[in-house]
Amino acid sequence: MSLVFLILGGNRGNTEEIFLQAIDLVTSNIGPITVRSSLYKSDPWGFDSDVFMNQVITVRTDLSPQDLLAQIQYIENQLGRVRISQDYEARTIDIDLLYFDNLVFSSSDLTIPHPRIADRKFVLIPLAEVAPDLTDPDTGMTVQEMLLKCKDTSGVWLI
Repeated sequence: MSLVFLILGGNRGNTEEIFLQAIDLVTSNIGPITVRSSLYKSDPWGFDSDVFMNQVITVRTDLSPQDLLAQIQYIENQLGRVRISQDYEARTIDIDLLYFDNLVFSSSDLTIPHPRIADRKFVLIPLAEVAPDLTDPDTGMTVQEMLLKCKDTSGVWLI
């Protein structure tokens, strides 16, 4: 089984309830969750909107990266995610694949590791809570090192 790191994010609707539903759907459609970070609130990144809630989870799965992406999109759709444009926007739920084992992979619709991990405190702070010593296969830095070097000044608060 592969170990994957996902980040949940959202700022529309009852986010805490949506996250609980997402966790149930991840468990039933992707695999068992092994670790969950605390919940965090964060400033929107890249656009103006209400604050977001974020949480990192680790999951064991037998799915391939492409099948995992399909399941993630299915879960997002089940929980009311509507994609209006390719731009950043408010949403009920967003699930991003951060890491898939130590895989480095790129296709037209999926890049692993996620290409903007090192730029986003809302990802790095909950990720550092659950895996501070995880080494990013692209940068060779640990999550903790990336967090220390991150230039993102947006707010991230523990709930």
